[in-house]
Amino acid sequence: MNISYNWLKQYINIDITPDELSKALTSIGLEVGGVEEVQTVKGGLEGLIIGEVLTCVDHENSDHLHVTTVNVGAEAPLQIVCGAPNVAAGQKVVVATVGTKLYSGDEIFTIKRSKIRGIESLGMICAEDEIGIGTSHDGIIVLPAETKIGTLAKDYYGIKSDYLIEVDITPNRVDAASHYGVARDLAAYFALKNPAIKLTKPNVDNFSIQNTDLSIPVIVENQEACPRYSAVTISDVTVKESPDWLKNALLIIGLRPINNIVDVTNYVLHELGQPLHAFDADKIAGKEVHVKCMPEGTPFVTLDGVERKLNAADLMICDVEKPMCIGGVFGGHDSGVTEKTKHVFLESAYFNPVSIRKTARRHGLNTDASFRYERGCDPTNTIYVLKRCALLIQEVAGGTISSDIVDIYPKEIKPFEVSITLQKINSLVGKEIGKENIETILNALEMKIAERAEDGYLLHVPPYRVDVQRDVDVIEDILRIYGYNNVEIGEKLISNLSYSSKPDSHKLQNLIAEQLTAQGFNEILNNSLTKGGYYTNLTSFPEANCVRIINALSSDLNVMRQTLLFGGLENIAYNINRRNADLKFYEFGNCYYYHAENKKDDEILSAYSEDFHLGIWLTGNKYAQSWAVAEQKSSIYELKAYIENIFRRMGVNQRKLVIGEYSDDLLSEALTVYSPRGNKLAVYGIVHPKILKKLDIDQEVYFADLNWKALLTEVSKHQVEYTEISKFPEVKRDLALLIDKTVSFAEIEKIAFEAERKLLKNVTLFDVYEGKNLEPGKKSYAVSFILQDETKTLNDKQIDGIMQKMIKNLEGKLDAKLR
Repeated sequence: MNISYNWLKQYINIDITPDELSKALTSIGLEVGGVEEVQTVKGGLEGLIIGEVLTCVDHENSDHLHVTTVNVGAEAPLQIVCGAPNVAAGQKVVVATVGTKLYSGDEIFTIKRSKIRGIESLGMICAEDEIGIGTSHDGIIVLPAETKIGTLAKDYYGIKSDYLIEVDITPNRVDAASHYGVARDLAAYFALKNPAIKLTKPNVDNFSIQNTDLSIPVIVENQEACPRYSAVTISDVTVKESPDWLKNALLIIGLRPINNIVDVTNYVLHELGQPLHAFDADKIAGKEVHVKCMPEGTPFVTLDGVERKLNAADLMICDVEKPMCIGGVFGGHDSGVTEKTKHVFLESAYFNPVSIRKTARRHGLNTDASFRYERGCDPTNTIYVLKRCALLIQEVAGGTISSDIVDIYPKEIKPFEVSITLQKINSLVGKEIGKENIETILNALEMKIAERAEDGYLLHVPPYRVDVQRDVDVIEDILRIYGYNNVEIGEKLISNLSYSSKPDSHKLQNLIAEQLTAQGFNEILNNSLTKGGYYTNLTSFPEANCVRIINALSSDLNVMRQTLLFGGLENIAYNINRRNADLKFYEFGNCYYYHAENKKDDEILSAYSEDFHLGIWLTGNKYAQSWAVAEQKSSIYELKAYIENIFRRMGVNQRKLVIGEYSDDLLSEALTVYSPRGNKLAVYGIVHPKILKKLDIDQEVYFADLNWKALLTEVSKHQVEYTEISKFPEVKRDLALLIDKTVSFAEIEKIAFEAERKLLKNVTLFDVYEGKNLEPGKKSYAVSFILQDETKTLNDKQIDGIMQKMIKNLEGKLDAKLR
């Protein structure tokens, strides 16, 4: 939010520099993002000077240019070539001298000494739009004849420097979303440091009702969405351009002046934080206002000219015939103030924050009004703000107050009652700050002390402090005003032992992340919100199991992900489109599920669950072609190796894992990995071509999904032990086995270890052959077996006995034959 330094000083008598002010604001929780010196006109009209055109003749080489001499108060007149049709001798004009910078949006144009069709030009005679004081480009600016030559343009136009302070308002501090709100916090800050600094609120004592000739009754039909509605009418106003002070105030904070009535409502919004809306009273059909909801699908054209279909829950400000405004969000196209407006109906209301937030999100609107309403305005302030705005309208547009103030406030919104003890204040602050200091701060923050006791207070917290409803909230406010830096750091540290669960998930995540990164992977982090269309017609992750987002920002972010797969595929598609096709990604993240059958009336979250997963993606080349190596594509076997390395690093006993073949509508060919207890640890395979086609990926992608929670369960009792390297040699034996094509290596490995559990250390597959000279339906596996006894050297008799036993088992269970 932008705060004007000069504007702010209208409400608090501070005499500190903008930089000192920014430090003070940051120290009390209103963090300042930047301080910038600005002017109402960009560039501050530096280098522009008032001159008099002495001579003006036609350019000999042009049918529209003129050659002028202009007296700017220097030793000699300037020769300037000018193309304006209205330039003439004797005029007082604005001149940009050589070196002057002119601004057009973000572009900067520097005036240079130049030749225009052969004639030297030493400056430029300016039009309104060229120097930023207007929009006309019909011709140059012609000033009154009495204007003094040599006057600086910035002095003539009264351009003053100001400082724009960018305050980063957190969502809970809407009370500070105005100049007065910031001044109020500053006054509290100085209450202890300099009591002479006082807060000054704009006076509205001059407000008076001059007649009741334009009374417009208001009927609030939806009091839940509109707890308070205040309004008044002003007759015989003159809609015109705003005076300079008003335009300059808005321009400084980045708002475009529109007309004096609208500008006043915007001014008061940024002054006091209360949104207002001005209606053309003559356009209110039936001279009656209804605050209500319209039927579903009712068309309504907003100020930006867009026709929107209303939701049945949208609160609308209507006349007897039609809706005029989306309450608290956006005005209507045909009910606002224009140059023809003579009578104004002025609204100041308090709307339900939840209702406003939902309406704004439904229509994709984010306005200054909705920003404040949806965070919670001050329901007790509507009448004061209405009077302030009406007086300012009378000041800049004339007119008379022509109705009693309408104030529909059926149920008073009372202050929050908070009980607080001195012991808790001192305990949480970390030091005793004294009752006098506490009471000074509370009073400065407008927290009324309703009751005093020896050990604490009963407070009435104003309703505009929507974030202060507990004792700890009050203590936080006391501490930020007292000053965090004023709490000394003690000489002792009070601590306690903390319990860390085993295994430590975070530690293991870092371990595996480091391992994958070292192997050439890049970590990705995707939004948990994703496109519901990905799950349409899926059986592996049914659309019915999606956790849906209410009032989703878009159809691309309307559900929570059930699998990490699609986020990674989006990343792959993005990189491939930018000629980066060799990719290795991993991601840790939650996946979310909804199961209607688990729903219980007394447990809201019973139907929802989430699991933490590790996703791994592999695509493109394992090795790019170079002088040292030939190009080699990534493969499912490479992915399998990475997964086995993860299992090995985490201490998973891979000999006990159950491997099975698998396929679904996401993976065309895959393997599942189960623990001995039946927990699914992982699934990995080749992403289905139909899925890749949806994301415009035309190369194979390999994906692994590891259930992190299940893995942690599997390694919970794992301990790393160190053993001495055996002094006795290991023995290697190879077998060439003829087996059915349906037999997997995992089956061979399992049978081998069942035959010899103690001395068999490892089984590896080093060759596969399918083709000529083999029986139909058969394949040949060449398998190595490593045997070792840790206590002695194996002899041939032992080795042969073990091998014969394994061969017998393989023949009996797999119908394997030795080749």
